[in-house]
Amino acid sequence: MKQHFAMIVIIALLAGASVSTAFAQATGSVKGVAKDEQGNPIAGATVEWQSVETGRKYTLKTNNKGEYYSLGIQPGKYKVTLSKDGKQLYSFNNVPVSLDEQNLDFDLKKERSQGAQGQGLSPEQQKQVQEQQAKAQKEQTTVKALNEKLAASNQAVQAGNYDQAISILNEATQTDPSRDLLWFKLGDAYRMSATKQTDPAEKSKRFDQALESYNKAIAIKPVGAYYNNLAETYAKSGKIDDAVKAYGQAAQIDPANAVQYSFNEGAVLTNAGKVDEAIQAFDKVITADPNKADAYYWKGVNLIGKATLKGDKMVAPDGTAEAFNKYLELAPTGPYAEPAKQMLASIGATVETQFGKKKTTKK
Repeated sequence: MKQHFAMIVIIALLAGASVSTAFAQATGSVKGVAKDEQGNPIAGATVEWQSVETGRKYTLKTNNKGEYYSLGIQPGKYKVTLSKDGKQLYSFNNVPVSLDEQNLDFDLKKERSQGAQGQGLSPEQQKQVQEQQAKAQKEQTTVKALNEKLAASNQAVQAGNYDQAISILNEATQTDPSRDLLWFKLGDAYRMSATKQTDPAEKSKRFDQALESYNKAIAIKPVGAYYNNLAETYAKSGKIDDAVKAYGQAAQIDPANAVQYSFNEGAVLTNAGKVDEAIQAFDKVITADPNKADAYYWKGVNLIGKATLKGDKMVAPDGTAEAFNKYLELAPTGPYAEPAKQMLASIGATVETQFGKKKTTKK
């Protein structure tokens, strides 16, 4: 009669993901259209943006439609000059560049009618300048205040004072609920605080608050790290299917880290006792990264969970010994080296290394 071997699952650590705490973009962008006095596009013209503060120049060219565009312009005030064939056609003074897109058109018919070259912006343009300056100043003030709150919340988290971090981050999200990073960090604070609760109801409540915060971050900006921590929270809440789905979403939108997300998925499935699904997850990891040693070990652990007893002899599924031996080949002194050898001994298999040596384990 066959009996299934009871597997003791070792809790696998999930790899957390981190993101930058900076909100503001470093540069802005500029664009516009140049037209001559007849309203025709000025193709092949030069549009020079020269910083009033630093003297740095950005030289752009208009296309056949008279359009120009550029990213990577440092915020500040600029003198903007339109030239063609070495001749200066018009210039604007003290044009602001903020973190948003700045639109500045050259309409020579309109500009000529408003006065001599170089006299500055029209009333309409001046109003736009003032509005953009006010907007940029407000953004800088908001970003500074929110980054200060982020720094304070990070210090609280590092000190293990999760309630203080939650309070700070809740204030920050009330100040500006459009910042995905604030909601992500709030989710982290709720998730970490939940594990410290002794009251089951309060623990469940905090996991729910973490899930809500992560979902708000994702609604603003889907990021692999956000889905990863969402999945971990689902797993800790016992919602395994939701966790698996979230890990899959993380891998889909962040292929560069898909191996780690699949590994985390396998760890969650292992701890939930879903052996077949866990093996599939670790196979995905191995296919994507054949040198990830831990994936072989945990695949082997799950395969051991499918072993049967024939009398007093344990019979493991095909591939079990190969998985443990591959782990030992890749990580002969790794943290699971001894458990891997013990697992091999329990199924009467030999320990093999990449050096071609074989050692018969004691039965």
